[in-house]
Amino acid sequence: MGYISLLPSEGIFPLIWNAIFSVIIAMVYIKGTITLMEKLVDSGKLSSDLSRKVIHIAAGSFIWIWLFLDTSDGWSWLLNISVPLLFFLTFLIKGTKGNPDDPDVKTMTRTGDPRELLKGPLYFTVVMMIAGTVLYGSYAGMLMMAIVGWGDGIAPYIGKRWGKREYKTLGRQKTIEGSIGVLLFSIIGSLIFLVILGVFGGLPGDANAILEDPGVDLLIIVIVIVVISIVAMIIEALSPSDVDNLLIPASTLIALWIIDLLLSSSFLVFFPKFGL
Repeated sequence: MGYISLLPSEGIFPLIWNAIFSVIIAMVYIKGTITLMEKLVDSGKLSSDLSRKVIHIAAGSFIWIWLFLDTSDGWSWLLNISVPLLFFLTFLIKGTKGNPDDPDVKTMTRTGDPRELLKGPLYFTVVMMIAGTVLYGSYAGMLMMAIVGWGDGIAPYIGKRWGKREYKTLGRQKTIEGSIGVLLFSIIGSLIFLVILGVFGGLPGDANAILEDPGVDLLIIVIVIVVISIVAMIIEALSPSDVDNLLIPASTLIALWIIDLLLSSSFLVFFPKFGL
């Protein structure tokens, strides 16, 4: 099952346990991060640019709660999308309401325009919900969140802070340093998730594994991570503004589909917990 639970896996106990982690603890984790960033931005100790990236990475790392979900009842693990769904609705409301003084607007937009919440942040919650449903417990879900959360999350900050070698793609100004940041942090984030969900959540093929067994050895898995990270770097460089949170996950899934065809592997597994 790939979970860590202190309650029996029978009756209503899985529902109670999953609600605790998927709703209460996940909300404390994400909302606590946002609140901390708000305070640091308001106090002048942190720039809004960096606060957005911290929130981006923290949100992308929400799949750590998979370690604690009990899948034995067959459905209550779906509660893991409760918090992303709540933020999806929140961004819809606040993005249309148009209050520039709202804390979420100040910490999660570049210009302070509330309508920005209807773009990148909103798209990101959609990706989180896809990872927590049709891609739950799969390499595709794990790698997609690692790349969009870590790789795409930190790259703009690296490019803005340390970028010196500039280039243009589709009218957008990019830096070599920022693009390298996408590559490196996509790899780093993927390896971190692999350790957390693989080693601590049960190695693929084990009875208690979270991740599906892709049918290849560990070295191939690492090579695949590097390959899809390169793809993410290219897509991030070419992606129009505000849609990279959609294009990067989509390119990751397409790349994994091609790799599966070439290797006869099973990295791209949809509906793994629905038995389809």
